Amino acid sequence: MRRYGFIAAAIALLIVPFAASQAVTPAKYQEHDAYELIVPPQPTADPNKVEVVEVFWYGCPHCFRFQPFIQRWLLTKPDYINYVRLPAILNEGWAIHARAYYTAEALGVLEKTHEALFDAIHVKKQRLDTEAALADFYAQYGVDKEQFKKTFNSFAVSTKVARARELTRRYGIDGTPSIVVNGKYRTGPGMPGAGGNEHLMDVVDFLAAQEEAMMMTKKPAP
Repeated sequence: MRRYGFIAAAIALLIVPFAASQAVTPAKYQEHDAYELIVPPQPTADPNKVEVVEVFWYGCPHCFRFQPFIQRWLLTKPDYINYVRLPAILNEGWAIHARAYYTAEALGVLEKTHEALFDAIHVKKQRLDTEAALADFYAQYGVDKEQFKKTFNSFAVSTKVARARELTRRYGIDGTPSIVVNGKYRTGPGMPGAGGNEHLMDVVDFLAAQEEAMMMTKKPAP
């Protein structure tokens, strides 16, 4: 009996430190290091999916350099994620590019002009910060200039620009690119624990997976 007691005590000595080390193991990403909480949380477009919002500005060189990473992530993102773009408006100088984004969306040319507009500004060094210059740019993609101007100044586009301005404020955005996960978390490549452009989407996947797990626990059993 004494020998068995000695063995049990030895095993306990091995287990306790292991359990203690497990208890203090930190989460992979920490608040204030890899992400910030959005207070209060903001509603999302589809409550049945985890929303991931890319907040950008066409004139931002950091956003331009981030594009290959977000495009690569989009090829493999989980089905439970609803990806959304939001053109940030941190000052009125940014509003014209938000208006261009929503105009392109309304005219059905967004997907073929989104990256092209980044390239025109940051590779070709074109000044695309006036309505006339933007009309010329979109004309290269088959958009009639008069139709562009009409849509650019339409009530529908103005409403979306106002919404973008409001969401930029509600999300607490102070720089781009930023990523908002499910209206609750804000992160970006500039955060010390986010790992820059190369690893930012790992943080996003981590947060999105947490949100998906939480949503699954709330779904009624079949």
